[in-house]
Amino acid sequence: MSSEQTIAALCRKLGLRITGPRRVIMRVISESSDHPDVVELHRRVVAIEPTIALATVYRTVSLLREKGILERHTFGDRRARYETVPREHHDHLINIETGDVVEFQSSEIERLQEEIARQHGFTIISHRLEIYVKPIQKTRRSRQSGE
Repeated sequence: MSSEQTIAALCRKLGLRITGPRRVIMRVISESSDHPDVVELHRRVVAIEPTIALATVYRTVSLLREKGILERHTFGDRRARYETVPREHHDHLINIETGDVVEFQSSEIERLQEEIARQHGFTIISHRLEIYVKPIQKTRRSRQSGE
């Protein structure tokens, strides 16, 4: 089943109508490999169906988020960005220079978080890990020596 079909199935299960505009919005969301904000989603949606209003995208995203189908992220730039709720947990590296977001999984990080929570008398219910990064700049000396 494709991501779009999965989102549509969840919507039906939750009793949400799947209108033409919602179908296009869900398609764009499911095909997104990045974490677009609503304005970017709208730009992609109107490339497919020019009659869909920005307000419709806002309402649909809000509804899908309310129903637990989408997750909202801000990644430090204060823009609300969205992705479908992942099947498997992942964390994010956010490039502060470009705004690019890299998803990653690390069993070692997950193990450490569990251990730290346990040491403090807690069990983790949920968490998000966002690591803000910038590209490593090779020093002038490293480039000259061929490193």
